Amino acid sequence: MSSSPEARLAGLGLELPAVPAPLAAYVPAVRTGRYVYTAGQLPMVDGNLLLTGKVGDQVSVAEAAALARTAALNALAAVASVAGGLSVVTHVVKLTGFVASDPGFTGQPQVVNGASELLLEVFGEADRAAGMPFDAPVEIELIVEVSD
Repeated sequence: MSSSPEARLAGLGLELPAVPAPLAAYVPAVRTGRYVYTAGQLPMVDGNLLLTGKVGDQVSVAEAAALARTAALNALAAVASVAGGLSVVTHVVKLTGFVASDPGFTGQPQVVNGASELLLEVFGEADRAAGMPFDAPVEIELIVEVSD
């Protein structure tokens, strides 16, 4: 991919929105060294939550995947606001998604895939995420900081 992330967004008919105003006592993104951490981003457009409800009940998988894409676009806007744009992003290190779902619903990966697909379209194949190893039902990870 030779064009910039911003150009690829434009090619998708998208533009970075204004960073949604925090709904509580947090900041949308923080830069520390070469890393940017975003707070959780909701599928907000112009200050409005696009849809409410549980996936598998009031919200379809397709609707939820589109909402995940919108939330990811908001996260990219938060990143750009503290990094000076998306062209300085060299790698998406981690994507975490949370899905409010009906107790019997098991399609959470398809929902979060809406965000993953946007990141692939913007940053390319180098940022493809892997599935769960060995078809494991659970995975735990930590981020810790240690002394020098």
